[in-house]
Amino acid sequence: MENQKRHEQPTTSVRKNLKRKLEQDFEEDRKIASLSSFDVQQDLSREVRAQVDILDSSFSSIEADRASAKRAIHVLSELAKNEETVNVIVDCGAVPALVRHLQAPPLSREGESGPKPYEHEVEKGSAFTLGLLAVKPEHQQLIVDAGALPHLVDLLKRQRDGKNSRAVSGVIRRAADAITNLAHENSSIKTRVRIEGGIPPLVELLEFVDMKVQRAAAGALRTLAFKNDENKNQVDESWDSFRDLNTSIIFHANDVFEFKNLQIVECNALPTLILMLRSEDTAIHYEAVGVIGNLVHSSPNIKKEVILAGALQPVIGLLSSCCSESQREAALLLGQFAATDSDCKVHIVQRGAVKPLIDMLQSSDTQLREMSAFALGRLAQDIHNQAGIAHSGGIVPLLKLLDSKNGSLQHNAAFALYGLADNEDNVADLIRVGGVQKLQDGEFIVQPTRDCVAKTLKRLEEKIHGRVLNHLLYLMRVAEKAVQRRVALALAHLCSPNDQKTIFIDSNGLELLLELLESTNPKHQRDGSMALYKLANKASSLSPVDAAPPSPTPQVYLGEKYVNNPTLSDITFLIEGKRFYAHRICLLASSDAFRAMFDGGYREKDAKDIEIPNIRWDVFELMMRYIYTGSVNVNLDIAQELLRAADQYLLEGLKRLCEYAIAQDISVETVSLIYELSEAFNASSLKHACILFILEKFDKLSAMPWYSHLIQRILPEMHNYFVRALARPVQADLWR
Repeated sequence: MENQKRHEQPTTSVRKNLKRKLEQDFEEDRKIASLSSFDVQQDLSREVRAQVDILDSSFSSIEADRASAKRAIHVLSELAKNEETVNVIVDCGAVPALVRHLQAPPLSREGESGPKPYEHEVEKGSAFTLGLLAVKPEHQQLIVDAGALPHLVDLLKRQRDGKNSRAVSGVIRRAADAITNLAHENSSIKTRVRIEGGIPPLVELLEFVDMKVQRAAAGALRTLAFKNDENKNQVDESWDSFRDLNTSIIFHANDVFEFKNLQIVECNALPTLILMLRSEDTAIHYEAVGVIGNLVHSSPNIKKEVILAGALQPVIGLLSSCCSESQREAALLLGQFAATDSDCKVHIVQRGAVKPLIDMLQSSDTQLREMSAFALGRLAQDIHNQAGIAHSGGIVPLLKLLDSKNGSLQHNAAFALYGLADNEDNVADLIRVGGVQKLQDGEFIVQPTRDCVAKTLKRLEEKIHGRVLNHLLYLMRVAEKAVQRRVALALAHLCSPNDQKTIFIDSNGLELLLELLESTNPKHQRDGSMALYKLANKASSLSPVDAAPPSPTPQVYLGEKYVNNPTLSDITFLIEGKRFYAHRICLLASSDAFRAMFDGGYREKDAKDIEIPNIRWDVFELMMRYIYTGSVNVNLDIAQELLRAADQYLLEGLKRLCEYAIAQDISVETVSLIYELSEAFNASSLKHACILFILEKFDKLSAMPWYSHLIQRILPEMHNYFVRALARPVQADLWR
């Protein structure tokens, strides 16, 4: 997370902005050279070579030569503003000529004094043009190899001559801008700038009178302060590099930081940079916060120095800047200050950072939202900050950011919510605004975000007990209906099975969930279905759809060999004109229906042959086989008829076996008919299996035209089912 949006200038997009800025600032009153005549590359090459020839022949202090050089450089700079011509300019040998003119030419006569012709103007134009050429990365090293850096560093020092003219300001600014472009994303050139002594004059220029120069110097330092592994390694390898550059610091062998950063700090840049943070000029404080951010990046020791130097409050102040880029950098920097190795999380909150950070969450600027969420996520790792962020209104905007299509923004928001969920005082607030539903329903782009959300839900689940649960139950009693429903939905997913009866039976939570099924809002219907399904699964470890019930233990087993065996038979059934031999003792023990038949006042009591008119032979045979053996294989094609027979003769064990077999056939197309069947034969387990299927498959069933009618039909039985299920001891078998 340290690498979030921390960058040097210019980035890919900012480089174009810088070029535009250079164009606008470069003597706008000059007549712009026309490019319309350069229709062919050959003509362009000829023109460039002509200007290069002028530069090669005019390196002198004679006024005419200086004027010629100035005009030639101006032509080249105008051409260089078009990126399509940059390669031609370089290929025609312009770089060495421009580098040569970065320095003042020798005096024409010894002892000559007084103003020099076009003093600083030619050098400024050369630096500006080289900066434009350096926008292409492949030209950076070429320019440096031509010897540009020492001359550019010398130009930075011209302010030491005691002259603060507009020309001096211009040449210094162009030199700083050129260094920025040359060092952009080029670690070796950053190192070369340091070796050439470029950092001390840049630090000095932070206090220059001209604010444009301050800004340019800060921009260069910002680029040089960006990560540079080569310089980091040099710290470990050579103590001499400290002595050679007159740096006096205590070095700890286990610390790894960028040497150039240390030099910037050792040049006493921090006090000035921190003053610049308070500047009313947005460009100034934007560059300053960028420099500090890059100094702090991956360097705990510099981070401590920056905080000790008093950066915290002005950085917090930038959160309210009118410049969104400064706000973004400030938020990122505060996130770095609040890292796990920092002890200033609480100080940041105490000094007023939370409110502007929360306001930034609602900005139209995606990067601004991303960085503020990042900072809040870091701050939310402290338990007291967690409560403060929630109390200041941070929960709702963070939840809204979960809908973002930006993966980094989404993850930062999720991480911040994970922190807030750690505080018991925030749990009820998260739930009452629909946070649990938002976390459950979100479409998260990257796996780390999905993992973070899962951990947040788990963290909430672990806290729903004691005073948190009491608070939620209180909301279910007194809050507005929408909040009551959100609480009931969240508790259905997160509460302990041991608390289900208290929540959903004693505290009316079940009624709230069932009401959602009757809503005309599909989202409410879906939320209610998913919550009730989760509740049912928690109420029992076994589902009637998933596990076959054990057969009851019969009082008498005559065994397989006595099925339809005339041996010792004392009763005969006539089915479809065929005889089935049976034994009263076995039948009497099997069910109340047979006991009533043979012991009651029915005509079958003394009959030897009993006709069975409404059952097919194969169905009756299976029923009798169950009575004689205690088990039977129920095939789906015969299960419904066998269920009817089992219900007629009150054979509960066989009935439940049939219910299980039929339950395997429940589908979107059959569930309505199977539910009717369960009602017709009082098949409670099958009925419950249908209920669970209807809840689980809401997304498919809700599209059916008969869905609403089916829900109205099953609601009473659904209520009864949950009342019974939630009243049972946890882990009870639903089939018992």
